[in-house]
Amino acid sequence: MEEYPTKQGTENLDDPPNSRLFVVTSRSITEDELRDSFSVFGDVQGVWVVKDKQTKESKGICYVKFSKSSQACLAMEEMHGKVLMEGTKPIKVFIAQSRSSTRHRDVEDEELTRIFVMIPKTFSEEDLKNTFKEYGDIEYCVIIKNKFTGESKGLGYVRYYKPSQAAIAIENCDKTYRAILAEPRTKASTTEEYSGGTARGDYMSSADSMNQYAFPMADPGNYPVMDYRSGDFTRCLMMSTRAALTQEQIFALFDIIPGMEYCELQRDAYGMSKGHALIRYSNLGSAVYAKEKLNGFEYPPGNRLAVNFVDDGEDRSSPVGRMAMQFVAAQMMSAVWNGPSTSQVMKPPGYPAVSSMSRIQTDVNLPPLKKLAPPDSKAKERLFVVFSPSPLPMDVLEDVFCRFGSLIEVHLVPGRKVGYMKYADKQCADEAMAALHTRVVNGVKMKVMLADPPREESHKRPRTY
Repeated sequence: MEEYPTKQGTENLDDPPNSRLFVVTSRSITEDELRDSFSVFGDVQGVWVVKDKQTKESKGICYVKFSKSSQACLAMEEMHGKVLMEGTKPIKVFIAQSRSSTRHRDVEDEELTRIFVMIPKTFSEEDLKNTFKEYGDIEYCVIIKNKFTGESKGLGYVRYYKPSQAAIAIENCDKTYRAILAEPRTKASTTEEYSGGTARGDYMSSADSMNQYAFPMADPGNYPVMDYRSGDFTRCLMMSTRAALTQEQIFALFDIIPGMEYCELQRDAYGMSKGHALIRYSNLGSAVYAKEKLNGFEYPPGNRLAVNFVDDGEDRSSPVGRMAMQFVAAQMMSAVWNGPSTSQVMKPPGYPAVSSMSRIQTDVNLPPLKKLAPPDSKAKERLFVVFSPSPLPMDVLEDVFCRFGSLIEVHLVPGRKVGYMKYADKQCADEAMAALHTRVVNGVKMKVMLADPPREESHKRPRTY
């Protein structure tokens, strides 16, 4: 790999942090063309095209250094997936890892959106939000408090929706806040000052520390779990999960059953999920149906949800009311156990029939299933897919990507979070990429891009995918 110019020290390449981009592009694009394309986002201090040592030809990889982190983040957000020249593939743009880093991957977008700040102890969360909202849309704010007294420690977190917003906040906020990027949530803090007295690693048992789903099973806290076998049915449910599900994912899952009034992911004092959510329905029938359908459901695959009734505070001392409640619950349980043929027994006015739960959970409006193309079909286009946090199962990927037609096969690269989708028709591949890029399926976010064509002249074995 070609080295950077010696006149610029290694330390300057990472000053400020996250100001350098790693770009995968066509081998025909020159350094000047890259500089012209990226200079609209800020002061470009350098462009380096990585070249082959023997042939001196471009490898299709380059680095772009900006003077500010916010400029680099904005360029990444705007340029990723864009076509620089007609006839070339869309480029891939990432924030490059520090040259002193020992990691073997580039910086993830999620690591660039949360900042850590020092604030007056009199600040409320609303004060914190009002102070930093001028720099971009805020997802949430959290003030770190003493877990015994409940008093503020004068520290807080602000989570933005975009990396560029977080970078602008760090660069432009009052220096007394000492704003910096927060450490990733998966990394245990080693000091009491930053963790509020408890290292984040303490939330994980040793048995779960190697699991990609880091949360312990939830403690419902002040919501007493009720045993439906004793006849205690309520309109409120508590869902527990080990996977890092978002508020939006949980809402979309439980909103499949009509009548949901309320859904909230429970968070601790640090803004991290406690691993459980509270859901309330407008009627008992919907709550019973959701409990029976979603308790034990795997979402994402490999993560089994636990759903239980919790006390909703309603008075059930009336014998007539209790009998009515049990009758409704019994009818709904019968509908669940006996299938769609009996699902109309207690259907209230305006209550649509509830379809059976699909193994595919996504907000994408997917087309109907289509047959696979013959295995010996000639591949006209390949898609390259990056999965976060982990790849989807082969059968789920086949189910999703075959819906756009002409899918030949799915290939996952062993030991990596990437895969390839081979299509016999270019238009079908383009439609799949347009529909699925950056979307979430079964809790897994996918980046879907056009794959580079295999090299015609190579001493390596030809690809089989």
